[in-house]
Amino acid sequence: MTRVLVTGASGFVGRALCDVLVEAGYTVRGAFRNVASPARADIERVQVGEINGSTDWVRALEGVDHVVHLAARVHVLHDRAGNSPLYAETNAYGTQRLAEAASRADVQRFLYVSSIKVNGEETGGTAYTALDEPHPKDAYGASKLLAERLLSQVTVNTSLQAAIVRPPLVYGPGVRANFLRLMSWVEKGWPLPLGAVRNQRSLVSVWNLCDLLRNLLVNAAAPGRTWLVSDGADLSTADLIRRIASAMNRRAMLFPMPTGALFALGALIGRRSEVERLCGSLVVDTRATRRDLGWTPPVGVDESIARTVAWYQSQRQSDGR
Repeated sequence: MTRVLVTGASGFVGRALCDVLVEAGYTVRGAFRNVASPARADIERVQVGEINGSTDWVRALEGVDHVVHLAARVHVLHDRAGNSPLYAETNAYGTQRLAEAASRADVQRFLYVSSIKVNGEETGGTAYTALDEPHPKDAYGASKLLAERLLSQVTVNTSLQAAIVRPPLVYGPGVRANFLRLMSWVEKGWPLPLGAVRNQRSLVSVWNLCDLLRNLLVNAAAPGRTWLVSDGADLSTADLIRRIASAMNRRAMLFPMPTGALFALGALIGRRSEVERLCGSLVVDTRATRRDLGWTPPVGVDESIARTVAWYQSQRQSDGR
């Protein structure tokens, strides 16, 4: 039976991916920072500690056919400048170390989940493609780009087949940041000054991202390429709020405020970066992914939002709120 090592198996995407791979018939081994990390009971577990340029992967890679590398130091808003080198150490040199160990262990395929932040933070009239010149704007995006380049170097003189995925915002059970805040605001019935926002943002649900990763493990077209992914429906923030409200059987309380005023307010209260994400556009072009892999997202955007809202409401009920 084919064995897949999933790093970051206790994370938001990792838990969902383990479910998908087990259901698809794979033997799944999760790599965890410590033994107490939560995971489903029917996967193999291996403790690897901190992921960096000196992590020992030998035991984790024994008998492994494929690797899906999800573990990363995640982007943190307003992170201290002194923490910038930590992104490269974990995300770039940690990935290089794992890829080198995987090539020595005769792993067949290595999937690296990068980030659309490699391309940049915002699109104008043209969607990002995998062939665009990268323009990361922060330490996290730069570390992901460096990881991609180091991974490509490892594959040059080895038999390791590598593919890279750059997702935009991923949502689903366990989502945090702005998507979680939007659900909370809608649930509370707060009036939101986002009715005049006419941006476009690509999103991908965890179900669609995991289905693409499952596809890339076996698709002959996958190796040597960078793949962009989305749900296939680009939404304005106002439209997203309306769809969340519909899934909650609530009315979206939206009123228009000029985006210039929103940016000024965000700067005044120290939340400009959050406002930029709510008002700015970031669209990815997934035509190559669909065409060359023969892949389409299996879960529609409204169904994905409904599932995420159902998770959110169940969490609120279990917390007694």
